[in-house]
Amino acid sequence: MSKKKHAKGTASTPATVELDKAGITFTLYEYEHSNDSEEGFGLEGAHKLGIDPHKVYKTLMADTGSERVIGVVPVAGHMDLKKLAAAVGAKKAQMADPKVAMRESGYVVGGISPLGQRTRHTTVLDESVLEFDEVLVSGGKRGMSVGVKPEDLIAVLHASVAPIAAD
Repeated sequence: MSKKKHAKGTASTPATVELDKAGITFTLYEYEHSNDSEEGFGLEGAHKLGIDPHKVYKTLMADTGSERVIGVVPVAGHMDLKKLAAAVGAKKAQMADPKVAMRESGYVVGGISPLGQRTRHTTVLDESVLEFDEVLVSGGKRGMSVGVKPEDLIAVLHASVAPIAAD
């Protein structure tokens, strides 16, 4: 595991480039990703980094029928598609096909970041982000996360905040 304060100019993914361009300070967290892990990408990262899984967030793409939207929820839980649909004013939502998510985000599954996506989408963060001084999201590749202040993440993503995690 490696944790280091980000030094401007060391950006290596579209996610870190977006944070740099916005002037947002972040911490880079890296760990050795294991292809054998059965706990899921986000939980694996939380455990290997020794960080509470409620502070580590996963990025999921859903399709409302009229648009694709991004939901960001704690890796310790799941996204409630009905709540996500309601948050964006849609009647329903379903998970987007992983191939579509990879193509539109520019990232591979397990490394999809809400930051620096190839195609900008409406983004909703679960309200639990407001409980922490720092949250982690994917840095744009497997084994890499970025720690940011929730208010900075909301600002750079032009995101809304709503209760979209499953109870």
